[in-house]
Amino acid sequence: MAIGLSTYAFFWRKLSLHDMLKQTNELGCTVFQICDYPAVESLSAAELADLRDTAADLGIELELGTRGVAPEHLHRYLDLCKQLGATLLRSMLQQTGDSVSMLKETMPAFESQGVTVALETYEQVPTPELIRVIDAVGSDALGICLDPANCVAGLELPHDVIDRAAPYVKNMHIKDFAFTRQAGWVGFTLAGCPLGEGLLDYDEMVAVVDPASRGINQIVEHWLPWQDDAETTCLFEAQWTQHSVNYLRSKS
Repeated sequence: MAIGLSTYAFFWRKLSLHDMLKQTNELGCTVFQICDYPAVESLSAAELADLRDTAADLGIELELGTRGVAPEHLHRYLDLCKQLGATLLRSMLQQTGDSVSMLKETMPAFESQGVTVALETYEQVPTPELIRVIDAVGSDALGICLDPANCVAGLELPHDVIDRAAPYVKNMHIKDFAFTRQAGWVGFTLAGCPLGEGLLDYDEMVAVVDPASRGINQIVEHWLPWQDDAETTCLFEAQWTQHSVNYLRSKS
């Protein structure tokens, strides 16, 4: 198990990938996940090699993240994984449809290159249905990126998501979350909060998943709301990231 950061930990700070890598290293993390970052698709072979070399020089393992399972798209990201030396690709289903047939078509290529695909738990597809798709594909290189926070919007309880997904987990997104009352008591806001201060039962999650013995990386990200101005928001983001890394280390 390693602690890593995602591009989602730099959502408000508009840094280059190289600067994100440097900050990842400065925080003592050894994994960086380039997640939902379409600009990576337009990098030249030389730029990708430079990014891979920077990560290697800093002792950082790269992971990639995208959305969707269309074969052409997944093959494009498999090529990016090869160029960056990444062995894990996080993706997501936004509907099930013909996802089983598409994944059956593409997974042999991932298996042959030693790249794992981790489909994230999200409200768009209930966790039992996500598991049904994974079972139907039947590839050891296909599993789940666990993030129980996302499923609350689909009325799934976090502990249910954790219990169901645990045997399939290949990657973990670590963020905490909480409900707060809207002004006037008209509804709630579901948003992020510092790790350990919200509704994520982290201790239960790691007890069930056991990432340490299974070599599952834990990737820090946030749902940090805008804090009225850019300076304050970026400051909070940096503080939340440092706090999350410290929290995970205190639990290891």
